[in-house]
Amino acid sequence: MPSKRKELAAGDRAPDFELPSSSGKPVRLSSLKGKQVVLYFYPKDDSAGCTLEACSFRDNLPKFDKLDAVVLGVSKDSLDSHAKFIDKYSLNFTLLSDEDLEAHALYDTWKEKMNYGRKYMGTERSTFVIGEDGKVKKIFRKVSPRGHEVEVLAALKS
Repeated sequence: MPSKRKELAAGDRAPDFELPSSSGKPVRLSSLKGKQVVLYFYPKDDSAGCTLEACSFRDNLPKFDKLDAVVLGVSKDSLDSHAKFIDKYSLNFTLLSDEDLEAHALYDTWKEKMNYGRKYMGTERSTFVIGEDGKVKKIFRKVSPRGHEVEVLAALKS
């Protein structure tokens, strides 16, 4: 993993990366300049909170499309896992596989977590709203999935 950098803030240029995607072609973030991007990091395909979040984005995708926004979900899961998740829930947006934690490191979303007193490393559910200019407009950390799409839509409109 790349070395730790300063905490990303609104107004910063969004760190560029290229990851394999569920669409079959790698996605390079910088190639989306000119569109708004919702880059959301989630812990695990087909888990309760991640399914709720993904289905909320799926159900509201026409609202994101109206704002010329691209929704990209990122997790450590494999493309095979993503394909099953997409098929099971009819997801209509692209998922990126970050098995090497490259994007997680750039966006500081791979964190020490605690569950029932046990410490472990995992994805901190986070969303980055990136403007047409390639700069971060809004950052949501430690996201609660229920209703999160409403906050994200509001950030895209601001």
